[in-house]
Amino acid sequence: MLTGDEYRASLDDGRAVYFNGARLENVGDHPAFEPIVRRIAQGYDKVRAGGPSGTPFELPRTREDLRRLAREEIEPVAGYTQTCLLTLLTAGERIAERRPQARGVIEAYVREARARDWRIAECISDAKGDRGRRAGEQEDPDQYVRVVERRDGGVVIRGAKLHISAAAFCHELMTIPTKGMRRGEEAYAIACCVPVNAPGVHIVNTVAGPKAGDLRDSPFSIRRQMPQGFVIFDNVFVPSERVFLDGEADCAAAFAHSLGLWTRAANLADASDEADLIVGFAQLIADANGLDKISHIREKIGNLIILATLTRACFEAAISASHIGENGLMVPDELFTNAGKYHSTLVHATMVQMLQDICGASLITAPSISDLESEETGVLVRKYMGTKQSVDGRYRLTLLQAIRDFAASEFSAYRAVGKLHGGGGLYAQRMVAGKRYDLARAKRMALQAAGLQEPT
Repeated sequence: MLTGDEYRASLDDGRAVYFNGARLENVGDHPAFEPIVRRIAQGYDKVRAGGPSGTPFELPRTREDLRRLAREEIEPVAGYTQTCLLTLLTAGERIAERRPQARGVIEAYVREARARDWRIAECISDAKGDRGRRAGEQEDPDQYVRVVERRDGGVVIRGAKLHISAAAFCHELMTIPTKGMRRGEEAYAIACCVPVNAPGVHIVNTVAGPKAGDLRDSPFSIRRQMPQGFVIFDNVFVPSERVFLDGEADCAAAFAHSLGLWTRAANLADASDEADLIVGFAQLIADANGLDKISHIREKIGNLIILATLTRACFEAAISASHIGENGLMVPDELFTNAGKYHSTLVHATMVQMLQDICGASLITAPSISDLESEETGVLVRKYMGTKQSVDGRYRLTLLQAIRDFAASEFSAYRAVGKLHGGGGLYAQRMVAGKRYDLARAKRMALQAAGLQEPT
């Protein structure tokens, strides 16, 4: 395993990373990115020190393995790496009959990733150009990543992948088709892994979250913000041993569906914890405000508990109904995973709104931690932010700032959009759930209840 310092050093490899219009000499040294680089480095050191039992390279073989992977976060980019490896192994199994060599190439790549202790980013969403047209119908054919040239020992790809979490902080870019392809779109049926510092790779970054001011006012976002990369492949050569799919248009969707399964399972696990966090915040601020006995506040918290429990139930069902694939991986149930992701996304806004209602207007108007510590205003701020003898003004103000950062900040809006589109939009979850749901059984039950035979 790499140490944290070795990970930091690995980022100084000539990669083309840009922020605010300028190319960075070393991404690990920039103040906007230092917090996430520090977190990843700390994750490496935790594993080296015998910390969390899970690593990005442990593969789930049992249901308890699935729960542990969801429960133990070394650092977020380790989770992305885990998802990438599981995606490749799952897709390799699904396309084995059509492209039998893929399984061996994927397994060899996974072994190399383990040996080198890489972090890997998920690259799936293409630029897409005119969304009303398919990949092969675009006026500019580069709007979807495609093979533009074949050379001895590999292919050359061109295109772009959008909203790629932590792209600039990884070692590898797992690049897969964003959707199914048809005959005539073989050039777009390309799945491969590309080093971040490969010639022709450019990563333009955006950051949502605290950029200035007292970071104590942003305790949630400072830990959770994740820069997003606009990844451009400008005639990038990919060796054959890194190519997992090449031209089999009918297999392109297998990679997107495999990533969707593992990403949505991870999102559902995160949503279960976040739903419980909302309940906890709601009860704490109700207690601090002296409103914990008021009927409509208690009713809102009761509703939050129901929604949080249903989200957790979907996650538990996805684990309980999991199955072992041919490659020995324990795979979460797709119906419960997709239905749970859909449910948690739909109710998130409702839960946040209830939390905002319980907090009151002080959620967005409360002074900052710096105001609390001012020699001129601190004593008065502490006095008037207090509510009762057992609730000190500093406690209530700190709690409100944490909830504001979570539920009423720029970062909270960013996360809300991310929840909606992460792992594919709501339509994608409805589509997969519809395919996995036993509709024929439901129809038979209804016919029996009605005393009818199915029409012939």
